[in-house]
Amino acid sequence: MTSRKKYPHADYRGDYLSRRDLLKRILALGGIGAAGTYLTHAPEDFPWSLRDHTGLRGMPVETPFQLPDFRVEPANPGIQVGVGRGGDAHTMLRKALDAIGGLKHFIQPGDIVLVKPNVAFDRSPNLGATTNPAIIETLVRLLLVDARAAEVRIADNPIESPADCFAKSGIGAAAEQAGGRVYLPDPNAFEVLYTPGARLIEEWAFFRRPFKDVNKVIGIAPAKDHNLCHASLGIKNWYGLLGGRRNQFHQDIHEIVSDLSIMIRPTLTIVDGTRVLMENGPTGGDPSNVRDGNAVLVGIDPVATDAWAFEHLLQRPGRLPDYLYMAEQKGSGKVNYKDRLKVIT
Repeated sequence: MTSRKKYPHADYRGDYLSRRDLLKRILALGGIGAAGTYLTHAPEDFPWSLRDHTGLRGMPVETPFQLPDFRVEPANPGIQVGVGRGGDAHTMLRKALDAIGGLKHFIQPGDIVLVKPNVAFDRSPNLGATTNPAIIETLVRLLLVDARAAEVRIADNPIESPADCFAKSGIGAAAEQAGGRVYLPDPNAFEVLYTPGARLIEEWAFFRRPFKDVNKVIGIAPAKDHNLCHASLGIKNWYGLLGGRRNQFHQDIHEIVSDLSIMIRPTLTIVDGTRVLMENGPTGGDPSNVRDGNAVLVGIDPVATDAWAFEHLLQRPGRLPDYLYMAEQKGSGKVNYKDRLKVIT
């Protein structure tokens, strides 16, 4: 038999690597290997390093959020603070609201309103360390019935057990009986808040959950003595929304309180002067330290509101607490309340 040679197709072209192409491929593979070695063995703080001894690099990065400005233009720009005197808590609150133009000027039908009382301690209402539950119940009813708010939320992050504080103070029951919804804190309820201009809490853990979809905010705090900053009034009340190791701020108490004045730009600030803790604040514990202040304040300017409460409810004429002057410098209001206040007796 005659052997037959197998020939490739006429268009076939043998492919081969030149020495240059082979060298290029070897260098490319070497580069990939070197990059892999770098990524897996470079120190953790080196660019593009994949090392993660702590396990934290793989966790999602929390992006700070910002709160909106909850303020509303006043009904009468010349009146920044309303004071109600005479009668029970319900009557005095209504008088103070009427003095600044009425609740319906500030709250519109369908609003979701957050109310921040002071529920910091496991104390009964008569000791003056927490907000009077009668005012909370009145305010929640006014918001839901008169102003036709869609929802009223009541929230605080107490120093002591939240459930016990809301129960012992009577605030939890008062809020719910009036139709409000109480929010208690838990570790997942906090997010990092960015507050431009704040010195101590520019980025800090904040009780965010109850604020979602809220468009109006009202603080309602008792008037009381404070052993560090001399007074715990409307602005100091926002301290209860901070998370983390907030007790570290006690060493710079006036700075932190002035920071709180720009952290929250509230719709209204209410100071409860029905029971005034004159000394041994902020915790109290002795009924003899409490007096009837016979007043409820509602302010658009929180600095002026606190200034009047300091002088007339705590009865301390003279220099105001430093945090009020610092808050004024940060643009939160003015300490001079004269000619900007209306009293209804």
